[in-house]
Amino acid sequence: ILDPDPEAPCKHLASSFTNGSITDYDSVVEFGKMYDYLTIEIENVNTDALSHLSDQGKNVFPQPHIIKLIKDKGLQKQFYKDHHFPTSPFILTENKQDVINAGKKSVVHKLRREGYDGRGVQIIRNEEDYALAFDKPGVLEDLIDIKKEISVIVARNQKGETVTFPPVALEYHPTQNLVEFLFSPAEIEEKLDVEAREMAKDLINSLQMTGILAVEMFIDQHSQLMINEIAPRPHNSGHQTIEANVTSQYEQHLRAILDWPLGNTDMIMPSVMVNLLGEEGFEGKAKYRGLDEILKMNGVHMHLYGKKYTRPFRKMGHVTLVGDNLDELKINARKIKSILKVEA
Repeated sequence: ILDPDPEAPCKHLASSFTNGSITDYDSVVEFGKMYDYLTIEIENVNTDALSHLSDQGKNVFPQPHIIKLIKDKGLQKQFYKDHHFPTSPFILTENKQDVINAGKKSVVHKLRREGYDGRGVQIIRNEEDYALAFDKPGVLEDLIDIKKEISVIVARNQKGETVTFPPVALEYHPTQNLVEFLFSPAEIEEKLDVEAREMAKDLINSLQMTGILAVEMFIDQHSQLMINEIAPRPHNSGHQTIEANVTSQYEQHLRAILDWPLGNTDMIMPSVMVNLLGEEGFEGKAKYRGLDEILKMNGVHMHLYGKKYTRPFRKMGHVTLVGDNLDELKINARKIKSILKVEA
């Protein structure tokens, strides 16, 4: 593993750890020389260095040109449009003045690059909100009247075989624009389930991508599907697969990039995932409150990421609940959210 944090949690798990910048060309090239296969867990990596390594015969998956496309939300949206995938209407902006000149209300302004975990997203509902627009290249999208937000994870190996996980439903934090809860199954009608899976397969095949791809989608009030964003890596919307599906998203990613047969993605049982976020008002060495209480609950699987320091809304871990009754799991998930706190 190559990571910029000298005390990154992965340091204590990996068979080999290198401290260095994933955005620095020379650091990525020197690291990559030592290995046969390279893959990523975040898009903000030096794609020129990965392209060089690929040209030198290294196996780099997902392919560097796809990472480069996906890390730019403007290129992403243009790809959907060019390949006739349904997505919200949009225009590209260079700065805040472009947003003001567009004169649009009820829109979402997103940074084209380096937005992550809800950062780099602003909702603009009126003229006063223009002050929130980014003064950097962005995407200005129409605000969709959403019935439900879902995600489908799809895998594709080098032979071109594709397999999808069942769709899951996502619930976002009202102001931070990051996932708070995940519900599996998604509880959508069968027609939409089939359509969402096929759309995810069509997309990864259009990209000709090897690896695992998370496809986040909107279902609008007319039950129409449209693609929101994609992520070319194991994703927040697949964490529940560790306990709740036959094959986890992590195993599936390895199967895909190693060109092995793809695993069975069937759901073993219903599940809910709760994102464990740093509490507002706390910054410093992480302290977990309420662990004992929630670990007494049936079906709880705790995943702490080993991050030493917390800050407001930083992802510090997740909890997956599994059981036979999704409604009961939802109730318990909200209890966990109210009990388990990451403070400092």
